[in-house]
Amino acid sequence: MQKITPFLWFNDQAEEAMNFYTSIFRNSKAGDIRRYAEGGPAPKGAVMSASFQIEGQELIAFNGGPHFSFTPAISLFVDCKTQEEVDELWDKLSEGGQPQPCGWVTDKFGLSWQIIPRTLGDMLQDSNARKSKAAMQAMLQMHKIDVQRLEQAYAEA
Repeated sequence: MQKITPFLWFNDQAEEAMNFYTSIFRNSKAGDIRRYAEGGPAPKGAVMSASFQIEGQELIAFNGGPHFSFTPAISLFVDCKTQEEVDELWDKLSEGGQPQPCGWVTDKFGLSWQIIPRTLGDMLQDSNARKSKAAMQAMLQMHKIDVQRLEQAYAEA
């Protein structure tokens, strides 16, 4: 187990979330499922937690009840190499969820993701402030990031 592992609190959808996330990312796998014992806060045998990996990142999904929910204050950032990868992940994660501005999407469980093409970071860090600002302004008009539109704004600056 890695030293620091994101621990995701769900009402009662930990196993469903694990299966959803591992079905979306190519380099992923389900791990251990732990179940509540008798006397726990849920019925004996109900899923307590599910561990899994996506793209080498270990995560734990926990069924803790309705006490807490996700906010955009914590998100999972996905570094995408191509527009095709952005499109695929965006489409799958937004199914049943909510698109958000600037490459963010809230999935059907309420977890926020940033689906960002690597080229955006390069453009925003460009030493040419005019080009960087043009890329930023283009991004601010988008929900799902469109690399071609970014590149056009960047090139025209």
